[in-house]
Amino acid sequence: MQERLEATKIGRISTGSAFREALLAGVPVTERRLTLATMPTSVLVGGDGPPVVLLHGPSPNATHWRWVMPGLVGSHMIVAPDLPGHGESAADGQLNAPRVFNWLSQLIDRTCPTPPALVGDALGGAIAARFAARFGDRISRLVLVNTLGLTAFQPAPALGAALQDFLAQPTEATHDHLWRHCAHDLPALQRRIGESWATFRSYNLDRARDPDVMSAIEQLMAEFGVPAIDRAELGWIKVPTTVIWGRYNLATPLVVAEAVAARHGWPLVVIEDCAGDPSVEQPEALVAALGAAIPATAAASPPQADLPPRTPAPSR
Repeated sequence: MQERLEATKIGRISTGSAFREALLAGVPVTERRLTLATMPTSVLVGGDGPPVVLLHGPSPNATHWRWVMPGLVGSHMIVAPDLPGHGESAADGQLNAPRVFNWLSQLIDRTCPTPPALVGDALGGAIAARFAARFGDRISRLVLVNTLGLTAFQPAPALGAALQDFLAQPTEATHDHLWRHCAHDLPALQRRIGESWATFRSYNLDRARDPDVMSAIEQLMAEFGVPAIDRAELGWIKVPTTVIWGRYNLATPLVVAEAVAARHGWPLVVIEDCAGDPSVEQPEALVAALGAAIPATAAASPPQADLPPRTPAPSR
């Protein structure tokens, strides 16, 4: 049986919690707090239907899905955690692969009544791919969105320089300069989300100025985001897998996604007028792509046993 989520609303953890609350205002999700692999974790939960777990990218947090979630909650149960050390989630100790897999395994055990579709963006995709390779029985489908790890991390020079500038000195100027490379058309994005852009930027800056967040990003990127996943390991993935890519992604070019998708026979969906963050840039197109990749009419899997979360092994 599904373990009941704690019903207490998350408290104010970071100085940016007011920005977070403003970003989530009106979004049909509830914010909960769970302890997973000894780490306090913030989780956004909403909707009804087949479960889908959404893993965000490096530096962002679960609020980056806020423009996508309204399009999914009518057909799916959404589980969107802040990765360890990101957003309002904490991280103590080493963030190595076995511990992160244990964290994700416990998240699934405690929130999903059946094996979920696992959707990972960028760093979240690198985690999701490696998890699916080792623990494919825990999930029903896999969706990789602009995933890191399909090749060694070598962003376009302009993006790499903007990223270094932002991490060294997070300011409004360096944030927006970085997003000029993360988004295909930043002015169009800013017009679309309107006043929310200032709130979005303020929360991103608040988190980027937290040394604990920066430490978590460094650890997770070193473990999952920077090194390439071995080709043989990707071959271990047996669940239905879809690749979704922004045409103008500067972190990992489209040719990488095309090669990996062709090699493994995975469908590839290219999102136009999009670079590095489809959930923010082109949420409607991403919702449409996800709807095709994780249909709500998929056959339900047998309920998981109500057992204590298992600790995954580090490798096969």
